[in-house]
Amino acid sequence: MTTQHGSFLATRRGRLTLLLLCAVQFLDVADSSIMNVALPSIRRDLGFSVPSLQWVLSGHLLTYGGLLLLGGRAGDLLGRRRLLAAGTALFAACSLVGGLAADAGMLVGARLGQGAGAAMMAPAGLSILTTTFSQEPTAAGHSAPGARSPA
Repeated sequence: MTTQHGSFLATRRGRLTLLLLCAVQFLDVADSSIMNVALPSIRRDLGFSVPSLQWVLSGHLLTYGGLLLLGGRAGDLLGRRRLLAAGTALFAACSLVGGLAADAGMLVGARLGQGAGAAMMAPAGLSILTTTFSQEPTAAGHSAPGARSPA
């Protein structure tokens, strides 16, 4: 998408779009890293056993990986922006529930919901990025989220 005067990225809306999409990607990637740091206090505060503690990370990754293709297809059928907004809302709501979790089951359930929200956010965000900045003269629009993603 370009404007009459040049690059869409040169406009305020283009920069805000890119910033939002980078923030969505950052949330998706940072979530797993943050949980690794918090595992010892989660175990102590919520009474997790060592073997069940793996579900805090694995629950998120299982639903995320399992629903990622469905999230991409849903974005095609229901609309990318709508799915991005719904995924972000689900992710945020489940983050709140996880932060207020009173027991292990509540936290694992919240992590499952976060994985589902992330599976909606990631393909919708990347699809919006690809379609919005497809006519850009440089790869700047495509490189920013890639710089934040693990290889």
